[in-house]
Amino acid sequence: MSKPFDPRLLRRAHAARTYVLLTAVLTVAMTACVVAGAILLARAVAPVVTGAATLGQVLPQIAWVGALFVVRAGLSAVSESVAHRSAVRVITELREQVLVHSASLGPRWLATYAADTATLATRGIEALEPYFVRYLPQLLLTAVLTPAVLAVIAGLDVVSAITIGVTIPLIPLFMWLVGVATQKYAADRLAALSRLGSQLLDLIAGLPTLQAFGRALGPVRRVRELADATRRTTMATLRVAFLSGAVLELLASLSVAMVAVGVGLRLVYGELDLTTGLAVLILAPEVLLPLRQVGVHFHAAADGVAAADQVHTILDTPLPGPDNPAAAGTRPVGAVTALEWDGVGVRAGDRGYAAPVGLSGVARPGAITALVGPSGAGKTTAAMTALGVQSPDEGRVLLHTGDGVVPLAEVAPASWWAQVTWVPQRPVIEPGTLREYVTGASPASPGGGESAEVAAHSALSASPTSPGGGERAEVAAHSALSAAAAATGFDDVLAGLPLGWDTPIGRGGVGLSLGQRQRLALTRALVHPGRMLVLDEPTAHLDAASEAQVLTALRAAADAGKAVLVIAHRPELIAAADHVLEVRAGALPERAGGAGRTDDHRSSEDAEQAHHAEQTDRPAVTR
Repeated sequence: MSKPFDPRLLRRAHAARTYVLLTAVLTVAMTACVVAGAILLARAVAPVVTGAATLGQVLPQIAWVGALFVVRAGLSAVSESVAHRSAVRVITELREQVLVHSASLGPRWLATYAADTATLATRGIEALEPYFVRYLPQLLLTAVLTPAVLAVIAGLDVVSAITIGVTIPLIPLFMWLVGVATQKYAADRLAALSRLGSQLLDLIAGLPTLQAFGRALGPVRRVRELADATRRTTMATLRVAFLSGAVLELLASLSVAMVAVGVGLRLVYGELDLTTGLAVLILAPEVLLPLRQVGVHFHAAADGVAAADQVHTILDTPLPGPDNPAAAGTRPVGAVTALEWDGVGVRAGDRGYAAPVGLSGVARPGAITALVGPSGAGKTTAAMTALGVQSPDEGRVLLHTGDGVVPLAEVAPASWWAQVTWVPQRPVIEPGTLREYVTGASPASPGGGESAEVAAHSALSASPTSPGGGERAEVAAHSALSAAAAATGFDDVLAGLPLGWDTPIGRGGVGLSLGQRQRLALTRALVHPGRMLVLDEPTAHLDAASEAQVLTALRAAADAGKAVLVIAHRPELIAAADHVLEVRAGALPERAGGAGRTDDHRSSEDAEQAHHAEQTDRPAVTR
């Protein structure tokens, strides 16, 4: 069972620290109002009941009691307002951390957990709001108000304090028993929600394909089953919530009744004065109220607690690679002249082999290098190691620069990503206009894109600060866009769009066909000033004429001095390559230093094994 309050929230969300501090201060103030109001009310009512004073004589005290109740209500409203604002900030901070850390874990982790993470980062983490707004304030009230009021009661009447003290432990005991069951139902509900979300995401992504083959209604039964499972787990959680609420109310009522009976009997026998008895009776429910509210709101916050556990699970997942090399790179790198794989091997998850294994070869400027091999051999993984988002378990990726050879693991990612453009088979296209996507900071490249791809070209021809420089820069930018579009064949698409480059597109390129999206991403890659293009099947989704046009564009990019690295399956793309690197899967060799060694100075045994691998298993074929 999860803790009522996880200290990791304070460590990971700065807004949570401020919230807890403010709520603690407000809780102390509300406790003071409760105690003072109860004592003043008892002192005002008792003389009127006994006839020692008239109502007019105690009106000032009653007015003070009313003022304290107003202050308490105001403090409660402020506490709720602070809770709402803090919950939004905490959720935003945690969501950002989950997204950043998930991206840092690499594509292999995302391939397994992307759908669950998407559900958590959207709807799942929103369940933290009732936890902060309802549950946590009552938890702090329980920690402050309950012992403080019990101490005041003990000062007034020890017997009543003992009676309450004996019954109080029963409430946390039953809360724990109920919580164990509730935690299971909450976890089951979140799991059912994640399954439903994953299924719906897959269905939406593949709906065009299913519709094309007349299978759009095929997954309906499965989605209905998942929805029914979500409904059943939600209703089970609500049943437990209602039943547990009844149990806690019964215990609290019995405790207050026992105090009331004891106070009444001692009042009858003259062992207790009326002022003290009234004060005890007014304070007794206040002792138990926070505990009851914790039990009531725990069920509303149970989903949030389960979501927080998943957030911590993701954030506690170590980054890939030995000693977290993905997070260790801080070294800036100059202009890269070549990229080299030196015996690179990457374990294929828990499948007991590596894909790729023993990959060695060089991608040079001015040439098209193709990664070829059967499906599952590790071609995409090899490209990920070149981009620096996947750490090798064996061997190294090296960057050749004018200052020498630099291991990619030591390089700051932003420094390398500024020089490389990545075009996957399904490019990531954000909502906006075509011009904004091609020229703006779109995530189509690993580094998130540079905000001035075209500006880099326009700056060569004119300075905006010089007379007429702005116009010349705009003309140069438009010329660069037109040239790139003509090279990829996207100019034909623009010709059919009334707004041209200002045509809006939806998330993922909605409004364009798959082939048009591919050509749009290629257009963006060509205007990017990077020195290296990495493309995954750039001619996929294209007809023969468009494929020939794209191959011509890639050749032009290589002739312009860029290093072009492509993952290739089609014979035409392989035939257009200058160098072919054959990627294969296999078992990783066992080395004395353990998998993932990146030391510049290898042992003699390692050197001998590396030399043997170069002689027997080097997979590069050059034409």
